[in-house]
Amino acid sequence: MGLVVCALIFAASGSARLQANPKVNHVLLLSLDGFHDFDLTNYIAAHPASALAEVVARGSRYSNASSQVPSDSFPGTLAMTTGGSPASTGVYYDVSWDNKLSPAGSACTTRGALVPFNQTINFNANTGDGVADINPAKLPRDPENGCVVVYPHQYLKVNTIYEVAHAAGLRTAVADKHPSYEILAGPSGTGLDDFYGPEFNAAKTDITKIMANDELKVVAVLNQIDGLNHQGTTTVGTPAIFGMNFQAPNIAQKFSGYVDAAGTTPQSITTLGPLAGNPPGLAQALDYVDAAIARMLSRIEADGLTDDTMIIVTAKHANSPVDRATLRWIDPANFASLIDSVQPGLTAQVTADTMALIWLKDRSRAGDVAAVLQANASTIGAGTITSGAGVGALFNGQLAGNPSRIPDIVVQPVPGVVFATANAKLVDHGSGSAEDTHVPLVVVDPRHEGGRTLSCPVSLRQVAPTILNALGLKEKLLDAVRQEGTKRLSDDDEC
Repeated sequence: MGLVVCALIFAASGSARLQANPKVNHVLLLSLDGFHDFDLTNYIAAHPASALAEVVARGSRYSNASSQVPSDSFPGTLAMTTGGSPASTGVYYDVSWDNKLSPAGSACTTRGALVPFNQTINFNANTGDGVADINPAKLPRDPENGCVVVYPHQYLKVNTIYEVAHAAGLRTAVADKHPSYEILAGPSGTGLDDFYGPEFNAAKTDITKIMANDELKVVAVLNQIDGLNHQGTTTVGTPAIFGMNFQAPNIAQKFSGYVDAAGTTPQSITTLGPLAGNPPGLAQALDYVDAAIARMLSRIEADGLTDDTMIIVTAKHANSPVDRATLRWIDPANFASLIDSVQPGLTAQVTADTMALIWLKDRSRAGDVAAVLQANASTIGAGTITSGAGVGALFNGQLAGNPSRIPDIVVQPVPGVVFATANAKLVDHGSGSAEDTHVPLVVVDPRHEGGRTLSCPVSLRQVAPTILNALGLKEKLLDAVRQEGTKRLSDDDEC
């Protein structure tokens, strides 16, 4: 009986022991999707009294920060919230392939399945804001576990900062662009106390609508700063970790773009793309984001949380090409026809934005397919083509491991290539190029003097242990931090 009592006491107190000497009680994590580091520089130069200028003045700016590769939203988000690359998370893109899983709706008699963790798994691709809006019938199945469906959080191989914080008795919240971002609840499924994922698909080709979609998340964050749930209906306390992503910069770049190679923003929509003649453009989108951040800063101050809140402003990814003169559209349908010329029906999945990830139904043919693609490199805009074991060595091993999930072939294009039909969009992301990966990163730590710029190379993966450390939580409670040796961001320029 004594042992049982001791065990119960330890269980009750064990989670509290995870937190020791917190430096702040709240961390607000904001991602300005599509934003480049130079966008931050240019905006502040043109708007010295802006909220972004205030953030930089109050914080430490890491001017040589890189997003995760592939530079897609899922790997970028998971880098910031797990401390890991695809080598540990097992997640290569929002739409990928897994040779161990079985197709959605199947009886698990075959292996090899599309893993589409975007709007396509919703009951309605244009609506929804929570886990209940994900249609289980559209999810891949696990033949090794009773043919059950696999939700995004179950696909993730490592835990998240939200799980660690939740286990320590701290409140967590996330607002992002799809219901599928419930992946951040982590493998346990328990990491998020307040999840809000208003689907952005219906707005993603209209800058005005995307700002309205962002505004849903802004209001949610303002409610949470006030200690309410995201709906603003119940008092629950300001979360320890919370925040959102802005899609306005990303969408505005895609359909308004830049004037020149220096990244000058136009004042209205261009004549290219499906939104011709439908303002506002990129400049207005950036103004909206800045004003939204200003509202958050004001609310934090009004609620007396300024000295107790770390603010991190960054981007999951940037976009390319900046210089429209280099833009070249390549129809991604070209890949399947070339792949299937090696063997009919060989294509399993091609995910292509500004880098192409290719999965084959017969992995032994990767070398043959790579040879055909190389022979047609100019047609598909290929710069480098990597196949087989070479894929795991790319980007310092950040794609290694996960034998059932790793792409069979990776095609990195020449600068300027966007894998899309003509006039579909002006920029995109996904590649390992500097334009796609050189993102802003500013950390406002109320304990430290601001206005510093650190030029040492850093990765978005370092955000995760930095957040836990600020909250007084052990960084090595993150699986990916232990596996990859991820270090928190340093205040020393020798980092």
